[in-house]
Amino acid sequence: MAINWGLARKRKALLARAEIIRQIRRFFHDEGYLEVETPLRIPAPAPELHIDAIPSGEWYLHTSPELTMKRLLAAGCERIYQICRCWRDGERGRFHIPEFTMLEWYRADADYLSLMDECEELISSITQAIGLGDTISYQGHRIALGGKWERITVEESFHRFTKYSMEEALQVSLFDELMTTKIEPFLGVKAPAFIQDYPASKGALAKLKADNHKIAERFELYIGGLEIANAFSELIDPVEQSARFTNEQEIRRSMGKRVYPMPERFLEELPHMTPSAGIALGLDRLVMVLLDASSIDEVVAFTPEEL
Repeated sequence: MAINWGLARKRKALLARAEIIRQIRRFFHDEGYLEVETPLRIPAPAPELHIDAIPSGEWYLHTSPELTMKRLLAAGCERIYQICRCWRDGERGRFHIPEFTMLEWYRADADYLSLMDECEELISSITQAIGLGDTISYQGHRIALGGKWERITVEESFHRFTKYSMEEALQVSLFDELMTTKIEPFLGVKAPAFIQDYPASKGALAKLKADNHKIAERFELYIGGLEIANAFSELIDPVEQSARFTNEQEIRRSMGKRVYPMPERFLEELPHMTPSAGIALGLDRLVMVLLDASSIDEVVAFTPEEL
């Protein structure tokens, strides 16, 4: 059988990917984080409307290690991180693959603002270590990492890029469409951008701001118009979290989607969590940006179509 030249051409990207992962582990080791491993099959994923889990027998392949990692946080593991495979049904495209690699980390006694700082430190340390320095090129954009990273609220972004306010977009059910088509492509094209303070309805597991319960303490990181990470201050009230999960279940049911069981053990242990923050970073996408790859297919060893 002839050599698979498609795989052979990926060797350089896979070597770079391995070095990026090595530098991620070095960063978290130096910051005093514990690397953990949690099960990939779970009985109940978080019932979020726009994320569909893949069944595995009577259980599910996890869409994120979030629930199990938070249980470790509640048990006293104050700084933890994990690099693992995750699965989401129906996700395939230039920036999506149904089985992908996630980097997640959680910190006790932290909020979403402190995770912005740490996220910036992590990515800057990687680019320095692999020789990219303070400026990267991604799909025609020269992106400065060494200066000030932009921080913009969702409300500000709607005023800047659309003719709607955030509230108006929600009222006419255009929030997601406008975010995708009018706002996201322009975020992080000169320097990485944190877009923060999402409407409460867009943060199912996020803490609400103390002075404004219409706003969730959530941010996303964009580099070159591509979403890289999603983070928030954690909601640690089990009654409120259960109510939000129930609401998500009802919406899924009304749309004819699979309704997942309630993650009871997570809710039982949630009261033991101290104020904390967590972040999920798409490792495949980060590698794409750092290698200036146009598709996620270029930075993973195998796509579903190659198996």
